Amino acid sequence: EHCAWMESSAVVYINSVLGARTNAEGRESTGAAMLTRRIPYVGLHLDENRVGTHLVEVATPVETVRDWGLLGYFIGEAIADGIPVIDGITATPDLVRLKHFGAAAASSGDVELYHVPRVTAEARTVEEAFAGRTAKATIPYGPAERRLAYDRLNSTATEDDVDLVMIGCPHATIEQIRQVCRLLDGRKVHAESNLWVFTPRAIREVAERSGYAQILRDAGAHLLSDTCPAIGQFVPPGCRVVATDSAKQAHYLPAIMKLQGWFGTTEEGVNAAVRGRFEGVAP
Repeated sequence: EHCAWMESSAVVYINSVLGARTNAEGRESTGAAMLTRRIPYVGLHLDENRVGTHLVEVATPVETVRDWGLLGYFIGEAIADGIPVIDGITATPDLVRLKHFGAAAASSGDVELYHVPRVTAEARTVEEAFAGRTAKATIPYGPAERRLAYDRLNSTATEDDVDLVMIGCPHATIEQIRQVCRLLDGRKVHAESNLWVFTPRAIREVAERSGYAQILRDAGAHLLSDTCPAIGQFVPPGCRVVATDSAKQAHYLPAIMKLQGWFGTTEEGVNAAVRGRFEGVAP
């Protein structure tokens, strides 16, 4: 289907994972499309513009959500504006991993479409992803590149004490909310810290019915919907240091809100909220 979507992590997800077609639209053009049911037939609506431009050869395991975030962040920085074709993925990612990967690549670069042969919607092989064209560049990704992405995402933080732990960018699924509840395991959020989990309104209602929202409240955490600190530009009063499992938020919050940002796993984030200190382990 041809769509008119805005917001970078949504655009790259619909193009790559779902296989529909949209450019990164703005408020005016999406508003016009809503009224007219029309959008200009240009850019990623056209077959010839959906062909891969850069080959990324992965030579290290990419398995966890953090792994996928780091890979996306590295690729976005490496190619800036292009369509990466990722080769060498051995473990099949779920939708959460693909969501975090695309959001990271769209944050550090201007990636609106990517191909993971046999995984994403439009390419069964590397050759099919390039449609007979030659890659502009071949980019290696190994342990050194992964560590480089990790160090850059954590380059703004100097203090270990954490005022806010933010989870859910892109918005958390019900499974991710359940994971946070299990990681809390009856523990309480530190008196001088905050734990905010963001999810769509519909999933928030499911979390309420399932009891997960109450578990979060009992722990001193908050379940919020339909926004995030970077977009809404709001954090707890006096907040200076934030930790997150989102490469996108680790990229934007220091720039937009002038905060120190730590990036790590979901478990590291929940532990930071409970202990009041971030103790991340580099890959």
